[in-house]
Amino acid sequence: MQTPTSLKQVLFRVHTPLSTRKLATMASRVDPAILEALGLDPKATKIASHGGSGFASTFKLSSTVDGKEKNYFVKTGTGADSELMFKGEHASLNAIHSVVPNLCPKSHANGVFQENPNRFFLVTDFLELGSSHPGGSGQSLAQKLAKLHTTPAPIPEGFDKPMFGFPVTTCCGSSPQDNSWKGSWADFYADNRLRAILRQGVKANGSDPELAAAVEKTAGTVVPRLIGDDHIKGVYPVVVHGDLWSGNHGRGRIAGQGGVEEVVFDPSSVYGHSEYELGIMRMFGGFGGSFWKEYESLVPKAEPKEEWEDRVALYELYHHLNHWALFGGGYRSGAMSIMKKLNAKYGR
Repeated sequence: MQTPTSLKQVLFRVHTPLSTRKLATMASRVDPAILEALGLDPKATKIASHGGSGFASTFKLSSTVDGKEKNYFVKTGTGADSELMFKGEHASLNAIHSVVPNLCPKSHANGVFQENPNRFFLVTDFLELGSSHPGGSGQSLAQKLAKLHTTPAPIPEGFDKPMFGFPVTTCCGSSPQDNSWKGSWADFYADNRLRAILRQGVKANGSDPELAAAVEKTAGTVVPRLIGDDHIKGVYPVVVHGDLWSGNHGRGRIAGQGGVEEVVFDPSSVYGHSEYELGIMRMFGGFGGSFWKEYESLVPKAEPKEEWEDRVALYELYHHLNHWALFGGGYRSGAMSIMKKLNAKYGR
């Protein structure tokens, strides 16, 4: 099986290729655009390589603010893909942080280098993964996700009610996601997720009539049957992480403040149905029975409860299709298996 979408993003925190270390050592000067965005004194600021990534170069930025040391985490990358990815991650982190501040790092800035117009950056709080510093809130991951998943989304500009979507494009792995606003969650999931990722997968892997027909039947028949506005009860937009497999969850200290917390990172957010989050969490596992029991006690399954397993499978489907679009190979069979089951049960 191929690695999950964000594994390379996690690896940068623990592994640094030799070539990356050499490049980072030479490129120790902080670009003026980063200094300006953070309001830092260049004489009191230094940058050093911190890990390695398939998607970006990564650094620890250290400075002195009001006489105290302050650290930031910096990602840099070249080209339009990096610009798009960093804008999406910046907005995603801050959407989560605004609801549950001790769940993820805050993003402070993203933009273009002053000295290289084809190079882009993202600057967030520094996350000390693996810290054992005392004084944390003691809140569990289930408690934090429950707050995230029950806090109504803000009303987007130009609308008079919360909508399904997100203000910017986000990337799940490296796949851009169209988050254009929709009033219907079923329409959003069918069009902006299932049909959209099929188009990306065909572009990457070539025409696949069998898969395309199955996706269209699922999007056109199963989606309205399982999560249609007139069927499922109590669906309203909340911010979800969007790529919450176990590798994007850990324990760490945020921004050198407080104690260790349950944290998440590398989000690909959307204002959507809270159960959408659960598809990727179930796909790769890693969240134990105690988590699921506590989470369900705080966020009860939507009605009809007897269809919960099938709804989560429907949401898991998107991530199989995304992995097929990114990596090809075995993820196609996983997607087809889910669709055959759902189409047989609901697609008549």
